[in-house]
Amino acid sequence: MTTRKSEKISAKRFKEMQVRSEGEIDFSDIPELDESFFQSVKLLKSSPKKQITLRLDSDVLEYFRKQGKGYQKRMNDVLKAYVHTVAG
Repeated sequence: MTTRKSEKISAKRFKEMQVRSEGEIDFSDIPELDESFFQSVKLLKSSPKKQITLRLDSDVLEYFRKQGKGYQKRMNDVLKAYVHTVAG
């Protein structure tokens, strides 16, 4: 599975997009989805999150925090990858 990050847009650009009518949007580069697409789609559910208190070494926490917004999700992703590697 690949994850795509949405690019951040400015408030001005967001407002411009909101005032457009559907007729102004160019859909020509978007392929039509037929029945075969929907038959092959796999629904993925994420595990429910649990809030915990966790003590970390300060250098580990600082490393992830320096990466910016979403650092807690990245920490979870690293731990999840470890679990999948060890558990097989």
